[in-house]
Amino acid sequence: MCIMVTGGCGYIGSHMVHELVDAGEQVIVLDDLSTGFRSAIPQSVPLYVGNTGDVGLTGALIGAHRVNAIIHFAASIVVPESVRDPLYYYHNNTMNTRSLLESAIKGGVKHFIFSSTAAVYGNPDRIPVAEDAQTHPMSPYGASKLMSEIMLHDVAAAHGLKYAVLRYFNVAGADPAGRTGQMTVGATHLIKVGVEAALGLRAKLDVYGTNYPTPDGTCIRDYIHVSDLARAHSMALAHLRRGGRSMTVNCGYGHGYSVLEVIEAVKQVSGRNFAVAYAERRPGDPAAIVADSAKIRAAFGWAPQFDDLPTIVGHALAWEAKLAAERALPLAAQA
Repeated sequence: MCIMVTGGCGYIGSHMVHELVDAGEQVIVLDDLSTGFRSAIPQSVPLYVGNTGDVGLTGALIGAHRVNAIIHFAASIVVPESVRDPLYYYHNNTMNTRSLLESAIKGGVKHFIFSSTAAVYGNPDRIPVAEDAQTHPMSPYGASKLMSEIMLHDVAAAHGLKYAVLRYFNVAGADPAGRTGQMTVGATHLIKVGVEAALGLRAKLDVYGTNYPTPDGTCIRDYIHVSDLARAHSMALAHLRRGGRSMTVNCGYGHGYSVLEVIEAVKQVSGRNFAVAYAERRPGDPAAIVADSAKIRAAFGWAPQFDDLPTIVGHALAWEAKLAAERALPLAAQA
């Protein structure tokens, strides 16, 4: 049994590949390397450079490797970019997922795990937000993922495909063993930006909006360690292999931190101060979003191992320092 991981050279995808290899699974990776890196995955894992929208390529890979499960990460994920260029997001995220599903059905793939997002909820009426909450995406990114969820649901009903949709909240941290982490230059993840600023790799950290209806006026998010998220995918696949029913689950810890709280945590863990600038709100950013994670805990027996903000920051900081050393980037002196 072979598992195809799309976007497997990216941030979350590479952690998933390491998780699967550690478990002894047979894995292949499909990635166009637009934001991913070959060095992020083990050399033993076959990498095919290409696009998930290429039905000829995906069909050939499924057949040649007898793929019976797909874990689909490949997507564009930057909310402000999706607002500026919605057509690109609907093409890369939604249309390419449609093509991949076509290949999966034709190739007899049994299980499909889809990387979705809490952005499908928009600005929820209740916090924490449960899976049955109404979906009101505030950005083309969120809408493109929701459209893909709807397609997956309909395709599964028509063809007997078993699936799990995992709606991520804010993913952060890095592999505790230092094998992979967030490598994209100019990434917008708050904790990555924060540790880069702490290490002197950025001149400042920008806070977008200080007048949200939250205790300190900045956005609140539920931060989940990337290794806990990868393990959630493994448990979702195990659930489907046992004959479990298809389902949609939130991936978060059930509590959140504001932007200013994250900044303070980065300063405390790193022992460094850095410049913080304040700007206007960004389009598409909800004030607060925190997961109700009861369903994933009950359905899969998932329990997080790294539910601690300083630990998440510490792993991200260690990874960023390692990455800077590999790229020969100058770091700021310890304060």
